[in-house]
Order: sequence, then structure tokens, then C-alpha cells
Amino acid sequence: MNRRGRLVATLVAVFAALLLQVTVLPHFAWEVGGLGVVPGLVLLVVVATAVATDTRFATLTGFWAGLLLDIAPPADHLAGRWALALMIVGYVVGRLVHDNAGDVGAGSRFAREGVRRPPLPLALAAAAGGSFVGTSVFALTGLLLRDSGAGIGDALQVALVALVLDVVAALVVVPATLWVFDRATRDGLPRPSQRIRARA
Repeated sequence: MNRRGRLVATLVAVFAALLLQVTVLPHFAWEVGGLGVVPGLVLLVVVATAVATDTRFATLTGFWAGLLLDIAPPADHLAGRWALALMIVGYVVGRLVHDNAGDVGAGSRFAREGVRRPPLPLALAAAAGGSFVGTSVFALTGLLLRDSGAGIGDALQVALVALVLDVVAALVVVPATLWVFDRATRDGLPRPSQRIRARA
């Protein structure tokens, strides 16, 4: 996967998700315990990045994407909480997906195709796990730093509703992000399967 294409794909996906999350989705927020809960589009882009790239890149993407989410208006919490949460999401999802994948290596489907195309159940499981980890870390840091007016019961309700919303949104966001990665990282050369067909 070429590095410039990977960076462009990440920037496009993160900024598009951030704009939608802070401008459009608040109008459709689900009220839970006095808090408006929306799907974590930026979190889902970090999950897709962890699936499509390596753990280190996903961790760095999680950090700066979370930092953007921390400072984007109307931020009402201490900066750094989403940065920490999404950095952990990028690391955990990246490790779990890549450590348990049987097709990693120079001759693997990952190397041949450039962008990993996970089965839908794996993408949804990664989204659910990432959502649970991310919202839990964000809620716990709020409780520890006394930056949240919500109690533990409210935090659990928010985490469960966010999990459901994120899994539903993952049906669109993860494939769309993988498509952006695929388009941005193509080098114009035919894939091996296309070259074999052309010879025949």
C-alpha cells in the first residue's frame, strides 16, 4: 500500500466523518440520561483504518483523529479524552485483527490486494469492540477527571446505546472507508488476478 495514498485516504475519511459527526448527526441525537448520543463516525473510521492498515498507523490515526474530535466545536469536555480513547481503539482493533488473521505476509491476500477486505461479520465485530472500548475509555476518563456530570449508570446506558448505533452505522462507514482506501492507494497497476486473466 503506497504511503501517500494511505495518508490521503485517512485525511479524507477522518475529515468527512468529523464534519458529519459534529454538524449533521447532533440533530438526530438519541437522548440517554440527559446526554445526546450519536454514532461515532470518527471512531468507525479509526476501526476501518486498523483493519485496512497496520497497528502503528491505526494508533497514530486514532490519536490525531481523537484530538480533532476533542477540539471541534461544540466540544464540552477536556481535550485529550477522545484522543486517548481512539488511540486505544486503533491499537486494540489493529492488534486483534492482524494478530488473528491467517493471511498476513508477502504472498497474502492483504499484500496482493493492497487493502484488506474483511468479511462483514469481522467488520461488525471490530466496530462493536472498538465502540465498547472507545466509549468506555472516554466515559471512565470523564469520571476520573470529574469532567462528566453523568454517573456510572448513565455511562453504561450511553455505552450500550452508542454500541448499537455504531454497529448500525458500521454497515455503511466501514465499507465506505475501505473503498476510499482502495481508491487512494491504487498505483495504476493491474492486480495479479487481472494480469493472469490478461495472459490467458
